[in-house]
Amino acid sequence: MFPFLKHQSRSVHGDDAPSSPELRITISAVETGGACTTLTVWRKSLLVSCEGFTVIDSNGDLIYRVDHYARTQPQELILMDKDGNAVFLMNRTKKITLVETWGIYEAKDTNGEAKVPKNPIWYMRKNLKLNVLNTKSDILAYVFSGPFNKKSSYVIKGSYRCKSCKILHVPSNRTVVEIKRKEVKTKGICFGSDVFDLVVSPGFDTGLAMTLVLLLDHMFS
Repeated sequence: MFPFLKHQSRSVHGDDAPSSPELRITISAVETGGACTTLTVWRKSLLVSCEGFTVIDSNGDLIYRVDHYARTQPQELILMDKDGNAVFLMNRTKKITLVETWGIYEAKDTNGEAKVPKNPIWYMRKNLKLNVLNTKSDILAYVFSGPFNKKSSYVIKGSYRCKSCKILHVPSNRTVVEIKRKEVKTKGICFGSDVFDLVVSPGFDTGLAMTLVLLLDHMFS
């Protein structure tokens, strides 16, 4: 799994982070006050002949990037920081299944090389009703903290194609991440759907938020 990480990526996460993703991300996302972080997401790689994403902050600085050469939808994805260090890794759990499910891993740095942990810290699953039961629903996907958890930690609602989505923390029913069309105050300038805003609540990991965007793009583009 992810054999090319050895030459391409290094982690930006330290060893002093809490071991529980629920403690590190979920609780802080709900309880921390402050202003939201707004990132601009561009569905385009900065590398020639690559597919991917470019993410910049409010100052115009590069924050995250995604670059892959696959002409078809890849089964493995990597979110990198501006220097090409792996931040999060995504792997489809089963290539042939009725319900599309992805494991989300944190990159671990060992002697300058990114290592993939044995178990994902999150799982994201496409709503069964959308692709199997063909039922209309505003729920796009669920995010679980474990493979066998019946209750999701987060739910993603809205329309990714219209770039109008919200990621809600299920226990509190609070919006922690929002995807929305990029608005420009200057007359005569209009962005297409490939450029949009990612608004992240304080305390929620912006890297994880972008990781969920990548999976939404894979599932619904």
